[in-house]
Amino acid sequence: MADLFESTKPEQLGQFIGKHFIYTYENGWQYELYLKNDRTIDYRIHSGMVGGRWVRDQEAHIVRLSDDVCKVSWSEPTGTTVSVAINFAEKHLHGVIFFPQWVALAPEKTVCFQNEHLDLMRHYRDTGPTYPTLVIDEFAPVTFIEDCGPNNQDVISCSSSELPEGYTERRNC
Repeated sequence: MADLFESTKPEQLGQFIGKHFIYTYENGWQYELYLKNDRTIDYRIHSGMVGGRWVRDQEAHIVRLSDDVCKVSWSEPTGTTVSVAINFAEKHLHGVIFFPQWVALAPEKTVCFQNEHLDLMRHYRDTGPTYPTLVIDEFAPVTFIEDCGPNNQDVISCSSSELPEGYTERRNC
């Protein structure tokens, strides 16, 4: 059987791995993403429908689209599927989130540190309903970028509520 992540070519991802960035979609939802290594990401959601949710070690497909652009795609235990294309040179991205109907109806059920509730998230997903899917298709400026190196467990290690005041207002872009 082929490797589930065969589309990921680690040798092409060096300039992206270790990047940590904050962005706010045009609809006002604010996210934070860390490209932990060539197979996993960590992320935190600061505002929006599932604001307060955070995840570590989410398996992802990460591909290089050009020298300054990569795309990260993943499917969560909730049944939510996400794909984000990040243009680091121009400091913006485009993301598409496909929420199953159960998340659209009760987003608060996902607001937690997902890693401690994987079985519960799968239960919600399997119970449904799945359809109709809520599709969020948005552009976002990237407002903060830093290089934290690969596999840094300190980058996203707590909930949004535990962060220092002003954390998400930092700007370097």
